[in-house]
Amino acid sequence: MTVLDPIVVAQVDALLEGEPNPVTNLANAAALLYNSMADLNWCGFYLYSKRTGTLDLGPFQGQVACMHIQPGSGVVGTSFAKGESLLVPDVHAFAGHIACDAASNSEVVVPLVVGDRCVGILDLDSPSLDRFTAADQATLTAFAAALAKHLDADALALVY
Repeated sequence: MTVLDPIVVAQVDALLEGEPNPVTNLANAAALLYNSMADLNWCGFYLYSKRTGTLDLGPFQGQVACMHIQPGSGVVGTSFAKGESLLVPDVHAFAGHIACDAASNSEVVVPLVVGDRCVGILDLDSPSLDRFTAADQATLTAFAAALAKHLDADALALVY
């Protein structure tokens, strides 16, 4: 499987330069990643809502998805609760996995931290088992950090 090219980190930074709308930035970031990696069936964001106390579906590319995930539930919620990235080679072996798309077999998630606040989770799913590598995870972590520089947590909180 092809590893994600680290150039996407510089690409997202250049793509979002000067754009203040956080939803626009998240939408283009999801599209950039989705079109930069082979063998994905979902790529996008779950954003934390103070109003609902859940991670709510944000901009994405791919199949329809779960709309709300509780912190601590599934791969996305566990990543948010622990504040750490997770690489899951087989989602069916992950205790409490939430099957938003039955075709998903592996997943990688990365917290999206703006300032000192985790505002959500970057989530990528694949229909293949063991699709993602540690190198992908490292590039996605750098991607999330570059993206975060183009997000305003307070503006995002007005939407979510």
